[in-house]
Amino acid sequence: MMDSLRRYYCLAVLLLSAPLLGAGYLQERKNYIVHLEPRGESAAAAAGGGSVEEWHRSFLPQAAKPESGSDFEGGGDGPRIVYSYSDVFTGFAARLTDEEADAVRATEGCLRLYPEEFLPLATTRSPGFLGLHLGNEAFWSLSGFGRGVVIGILDTGILPSHPSFGDDGLQPPPKKWKGTCEFKAIAGGGCNNKIIGARAFGSAAVNSSAPPVDDAGHGTHTASTAAGNFVENANVRGNADGTASGMAPHAHLAIYKVCTRSRCSIMDIIAGLDAAVKDGVDVLSFSIGATSGTQFNYDPIAIAGFKAMERGIVVSCAAGNAGPEPGTVGNGAPWMLTVAAGTMDRAIRTTVKLGNGDEFDGESLFQPGNNSAANPLPLVYPGADGSETSRDCSVLRGAEVTGKVVLCESRGLNGRVEAGQTVAAYGGVGMIVMNTAAEGYTTFADAHVLPASHVSFDAGSKIAAYVNSTANPTASIAFKGTVIGSSPSPTVTFFSSRGPSKASPGILKPDITGPGMNILAAWAPSESHTEFSDGVGLSFFVESGTSMSTPHLSGIAALLKSLHPDWSPAAIKSAIMTTSDSVDRTGVPIKDEQYRHATFYAMGAGYVNPALAFDPGLVYDLHAADYIPYLCGLGIGDDGVKEIAHRPVTCSDVKTITEAELNYPSLVVNLLAQPITVNRTVTNVGKPSSVYTAVVDMPKEVSVIVQPPMLRFTELNEKQSFTVTVRWDGQPNVAGAEGNLKWVADDHIVRSPIVIPAKAD
Repeated sequence: MMDSLRRYYCLAVLLLSAPLLGAGYLQERKNYIVHLEPRGESAAAAAGGGSVEEWHRSFLPQAAKPESGSDFEGGGDGPRIVYSYSDVFTGFAARLTDEEADAVRATEGCLRLYPEEFLPLATTRSPGFLGLHLGNEAFWSLSGFGRGVVIGILDTGILPSHPSFGDDGLQPPPKKWKGTCEFKAIAGGGCNNKIIGARAFGSAAVNSSAPPVDDAGHGTHTASTAAGNFVENANVRGNADGTASGMAPHAHLAIYKVCTRSRCSIMDIIAGLDAAVKDGVDVLSFSIGATSGTQFNYDPIAIAGFKAMERGIVVSCAAGNAGPEPGTVGNGAPWMLTVAAGTMDRAIRTTVKLGNGDEFDGESLFQPGNNSAANPLPLVYPGADGSETSRDCSVLRGAEVTGKVVLCESRGLNGRVEAGQTVAAYGGVGMIVMNTAAEGYTTFADAHVLPASHVSFDAGSKIAAYVNSTANPTASIAFKGTVIGSSPSPTVTFFSSRGPSKASPGILKPDITGPGMNILAAWAPSESHTEFSDGVGLSFFVESGTSMSTPHLSGIAALLKSLHPDWSPAAIKSAIMTTSDSVDRTGVPIKDEQYRHATFYAMGAGYVNPALAFDPGLVYDLHAADYIPYLCGLGIGDDGVKEIAHRPVTCSDVKTITEAELNYPSLVVNLLAQPITVNRTVTNVGKPSSVYTAVVDMPKEVSVIVQPPMLRFTELNEKQSFTVTVRWDGQPNVAGAEGNLKWVADDHIVRSPIVIPAKAD
């Protein structure tokens, strides 16, 4: 009865709308993603018949359909159907007036319309820091450097002529590859055995015939971090010098330009994901932010990522740059690898020396040979007047700063170089950038336009106190170049987005931390990016963000895929998480930006250790069907699960599970007074005959019982299950608790974080 009423309602809306839609050409058209029921489940699908494009066109109101039948016609203001999605998303993207959108929304078989949304764009040392070394027995060599694996990069394009994308030592593309190359006559480069595919979407594809050349630098940087080939003597003005390479230097790259210099359209992103899956990529690298807390069935990226996972593709995503506030992590679906950003042990060192003799280390990529701030100069702090605009040096008066070193407060993730430009414009000859309290000890190596040093909040506070307590304060800045071995390292950066995931708080997110601070990689100079004041273009550049940590993990996933082509995306994720480091290079727990013990909500399972990930011993495996009971348990209903799984699901016929019961490599337990017991299953991918013993490391007020406490395996790929029971020993701690469950064998330690969240006030 309800279906009949719905059909009559849809028909009535269409009939009433039809006379008005002719005026649609005079109305503003907006971009939408139209999400449809799986084909074959509606009358509209049956009526559409023929190709996917014809089926999609059948959803358009009659007046909006192009007379010639072309998807990309229908008026001078642009195409009506922009993209027809087929592989990762059931639906299409279209330009519609409000009335047309209402009519499409009411058509049988239409699930939902998403208005176009724009998302933000979220190396020489990092391979060595991660233990990737050359040598016959080294994991890097054993993996073939990622040989034969295709990494799809969704970003701002690529500079194909860069030496990082030469194809020395690379094999031809795998036979399965179906992609295309849109590079035409590009001086000095194009597609080869390294870049085997390149396409542009959105404004780069619709408004011009321009190929997917990077005009922002970001895509070139991320692509070379994931899979750049070996380039000797890579540096930025002599800093961070060494042999540059990506994590998987002999993997192939497929480039999908879905972003402009400043933003990425969700329509273009889904089109790029759709093309990448169709082309045959093995790993998807996605250095683009996402809205935190969006329910998965309302999140087109999570929906597309599920289909990619189902095809055996590892989807590696940025956690986002909205930290350190809790609950800011994005891209949090459990079928995707969510990557946080950490530091390394390399600093591009500066040292500030005050008139009282105190010295404070900082960083700057600009290390001038002719240093105007080498000798003590008057030091001023505009922020002493309490004005916020003065503190960050956005408003200055020339008489205050001429010939002086200026102490400026950080403006957040961006704006430090701009502060230096303001200081220089008003006659300042040096700058000290001090962090805010929230930014702690995270310092950036920026391409400043004058002698400068970025120092921690602790150092900056002491410098400010010196200025305020001294009649004639002075400071000098010394430049010491690249320093290896800085400590503590690694740490979690302040900007890296934190868990818990609002969409699924019972799944630990982020999953893992990788190098994301002051990462040197290939660069495509752009007009919009401030580099050095002399305007000389650079082949390599230093950038920071979860945009940088994500391609590290994408490349590591490619190495594992090359070594273990039969492993599922979940098995690869498990190997990465359970072998990660929870302690730093000195053996103490990894710290956050405040130099406090980093929580699992900050770093995920830990800091990636690829040399151990290739042989994890045991993995927690999952396949597409295993997520269905979890999705039903989220309470999003049959329709919500169907939207994600791309097929009908009746949750009443499924044995639903809680988030904690998903066979994930980490465990979040919302523990109250009663104990909670969950099941886990591990698969033996290590030695055929092996014995593992459970070792629990938790605070004394938490009891964790594992049954059985020992697992004996007799063959490869054998599965065994166990239960974990967690309870409070005494009164529950409102602050929560964290610890680890380790399965320990003679030559393996398989570590899973256990998190009991703090209780809300």
